[in-house]
Amino acid sequence: MPSITSTKRIPTDSLVLVTGVNGLIASHAADQLMAYGYKVRGTVRSASKNAYLKDLYNNRHGPDRFELVEVPDVSVKGAFDKALKGGVAAVAHVVGSVDLQVQDADKAAEEEIPWQIDFLESCIKAKTVKSFVFTSSAWAAWTPWSQRATTLDGNSWNMEAVKLARDEHLDPSEKGMAGFMAMKTLIEQGVWRWVAEKKGALPFTFNTLLLDTVIGTCLDPKNQGIPSTAGMVHWVWENEHVDILNMMQPQWMVDCRDAGRLYVALLCTKPVVDKQRIYAFGDRYSFYQIGEILKEMYPGHASKMARVENYGNDHTVVDTTVGKELLSRLGQDGEWRKLKESLADNAKSWLELEQPGVTDHKHSTIPN
Repeated sequence: MPSITSTKRIPTDSLVLVTGVNGLIASHAADQLMAYGYKVRGTVRSASKNAYLKDLYNNRHGPDRFELVEVPDVSVKGAFDKALKGGVAAVAHVVGSVDLQVQDADKAAEEEIPWQIDFLESCIKAKTVKSFVFTSSAWAAWTPWSQRATTLDGNSWNMEAVKLARDEHLDPSEKGMAGFMAMKTLIEQGVWRWVAEKKGALPFTFNTLLLDTVIGTCLDPKNQGIPSTAGMVHWVWENEHVDILNMMQPQWMVDCRDAGRLYVALLCTKPVVDKQRIYAFGDRYSFYQIGEILKEMYPGHASKMARVENYGNDHTVVDTTVGKELLSRLGQDGEWRKLKESLADNAKSWLELEQPGVTDHKHSTIPN
């Protein structure tokens, strides 16, 4: 078991709630929490469809470390009340809309903010929650574009996307992913307004984690597939959805495991971090660069991969030292996992599906 090298705020063996635990990010948050000695209760919409998670985590961490609870409709008032019973000490909240094609960002935010706030109110009523991490998106801060150097900090909001999403004179095809970016911006702003209204009276710490593209290993490819943004990397391999890949400007990525560890550090360690927006930015990347690296790793498959536009490099200026310091609390050397390592692990996940038993590209039957 890895060890926490800083002071523990939440004692090991405490119960942590992880929402949407079947997803790429949440599954790693749960996995890292258990690796560092915590018990996890994970929520899913259907317990029967996600029963494999019990076996997955039992095999990885032993029995009685993980339990599954069903929350079929997160928008129902008190939806998470049952999940919060029994002494939940901390919450890694990952559930949120992932509709990249959303057109009416204001309507989507108006529908989501109330149930997000209802969940937070339930955490207050539970009287046991000491820390809460809300999962946001890096796109709530800015629209990536390689032709400019944007400086990001805790006060950066993607009002550019909000304005674009609201422009009724533009055809939806001209807005790209502005609707999704705007929705994430408005939702996070709405949650922070609720925090501000509490005027420092919250019984738990509250932070938002702004994740950019999450890449790396999938814990159970057979049952999870290659989900979320790790799946977009797989698109390069499969030469699929190239139109969407070509909409993606150079930006930042974070390894799945580093993302999972950030939840552990924010929720469970000291010094206490409170009311901050944390950028989970590990390394710069572009999907063109991803394609080139994969071709180098698997030259025998190179002709079958997607040809993605080369938009150059990301020039965003952002301080990532807070994230590094958080990782160092967990015995990591203070550095983020880099793109090549994450890509190699991402590829192993889909090779496990395509060629059972093969986990190393050097020994793959794909010519290289």
